[in-house]
Amino acid sequence: MQVAITCRHGSVSDGLRDYITGKSEKLLKYFERVTAIQVTIDQGQNQNRVEILVDAEHKHNFVAHAEGDEVKPNFQSALHKMEHQIKKYKEKIQDHRRDRPLNEIVENQIAESESEAE
Repeated sequence: MQVAITCRHGSVSDGLRDYITGKSEKLLKYFERVTAIQVTIDQGQNQNRVEILVDAEHKHNFVAHAEGDEVKPNFQSALHKMEHQIKKYKEKIQDHRRDRPLNEIVENQIAESESEAE
């Protein structure tokens, strides 16, 4: 998995770059099919904007962004939004049926009919 960090109208310190990379890689904990993460920091005169793009297998893309004065809190806010999106998507695609498989039901019916015939 790749984590790409780009900055418009400024630069990112090595400490912040390492922090962003470490936190971004934790998204794999929520969804294993993440293939690439793109973090874009846009430093303006009054506002900073952080945008996170996550590419996952099977053409599922997630986008989260946050604006404010400081880069680190904006990144944390955008990352929280991204975690929520990924958790919601994973919950949606999981099969939550609690009923038994059809072949198990048929096997039980056959076993019951055989025991009644005896």
